[in-house]
Amino acid sequence: MKQTIPRQLMLFAAAGLLLTVWAFPVLWGVLTSFKTERDVLAYPPVWIFTPTLDNYRAVLSGADSILPNLWSSIVVSSTATLLTMLFSVPAAYAIARLKYPGKQTSGFYVLVTQMLPPVGLVIPYYLVLQRIGGLDTYSGLILIFLTFSLPFAIWLMVSYFEDIPLEMEEAALLDRAGRLRALWYVILPQVRGGIAVTTIFVFLNSWNEFMFSVLLGGNRVRPVTVAMFNFISVEQTQWARLAAAAIVAMAPVIIIGLAAQRHIVKGLTVGAVKGGGRR
Repeated sequence: MKQTIPRQLMLFAAAGLLLTVWAFPVLWGVLTSFKTERDVLAYPPVWIFTPTLDNYRAVLSGADSILPNLWSSIVVSSTATLLTMLFSVPAAYAIARLKYPGKQTSGFYVLVTQMLPPVGLVIPYYLVLQRIGGLDTYSGLILIFLTFSLPFAIWLMVSYFEDIPLEMEEAALLDRAGRLRALWYVILPQVRGGIAVTTIFVFLNSWNEFMFSVLLGGNRVRPVTVAMFNFISVEQTQWARLAAAAIVAMAPVIIIGLAAQRHIVKGLTVGAVKGGGRR
């Protein structure tokens, strides 16, 4: 018992240190968003100040409002997530359950796409979208987001389908349920947790995407991650407004993350212990 208490104290201290390192930039950004530019640039840093909401008024209703950019992010991320899940669920099911020519090749392709450096794809994507008129359009950006979110979703969903015992599906097929009915009524209810966590991860990845958004978007379609750079110029950086815009942009994903925390933890530990599923 005496050895357990010091060990627990050390674990709590390490956890507290890691939590502080993670939370400090966020807390500093929150404090900065309520400061004036004079307080932000003060040295040494000002800890006691009079809070102001002017920065939030500027980023939400002023000339530099990011609300249109929030709408662009919502449209692109939501549509990309919906289409990704629509295609990834049957694709992952096929890789995990069906026997067909080229199964190993298709599974290997899905894995390889996760290894490609995104920066190496920017120029080909730009040239393709330029040729088809997809630059600075919702459809073009959503199409690009699909190219990296779809393989990720398939790769993650395969693990969930493989954990479902084959006997459950075989029983449904023996009852003449058919492959599609067995998938809909037997398999999907068992992997709804996997579908939920995959949906969350795909949405978060799409929401936080910056490189493709800044290079393939434009004035008409400018997600919020790109719009925050409106507060950075050669002459000066408006740190207070930039911090307020960052907090506003972070708010939706923080809310989603807190609401789906249990599913996210489950997604991080998927595959650690295999169930009765098999190929």
